[in-house]
Amino acid sequence: MTATYFLVRHAAHDNVGNFLAGRTAGITLGEAGRAQVQRLGQRLRRGDIDAIYTSPRERTLETAEGIASACGLALPQTDAALDEVNFGDWSGKTFEVLNDDPRWRRWNTTRSLTRTPGGETMLDVQTRIFGLMETLASGGNDRRIALVSHADVIKAAVSHVLGLPIDAWPRFDIAPASVTTVVIGDWGAKVMTLNEVTF
Repeated sequence: MTATYFLVRHAAHDNVGNFLAGRTAGITLGEAGRAQVQRLGQRLRRGDIDAIYTSPRERTLETAEGIASACGLALPQTDAALDEVNFGDWSGKTFEVLNDDPRWRRWNTTRSLTRTPGGETMLDVQTRIFGLMETLASGGNDRRIALVSHADVIKAAVSHVLGLPIDAWPRFDIAPASVTTVVIGDWGAKVMTLNEVTF
């Protein structure tokens, strides 16, 4: 039994890097993001994918629907396991505001021991994303599935596969509209590509 996953970070919205989008409603792709989706569609068409699952956020849905259209697939299925980290009270705040919050600073130094205010831990995130990957892998041999999600969620999955602690998250990047390829089989799991960006 083998399953290949293309872990796709959603394409860019107009305010990437300015505030913590989290699960805030109404954040959609900007012009640059829509162009990224076209390139992602071309890239994943070569991947011969069978299905697409996505986070329920607008920016991930738009990304997943663009990929599905390019690949001639049915509309993507949403799954809460792919949702953005539940940042609780931090969602929607600018990084300028967050940087003054000692809880935010602790979150960014020891995520393994920190829960977001009113939200979840990164270990919670890791459990849900990898649980979905294991479930989908059991659905048949040689499946090739795109999972459209968010940077920290993808980092949690990659860290698990590589045997890295959850606090290793700053050691690698997951850029908007990037593809990270992971293969899971009876023999274990391995990362095939990391943060592949199509220009």
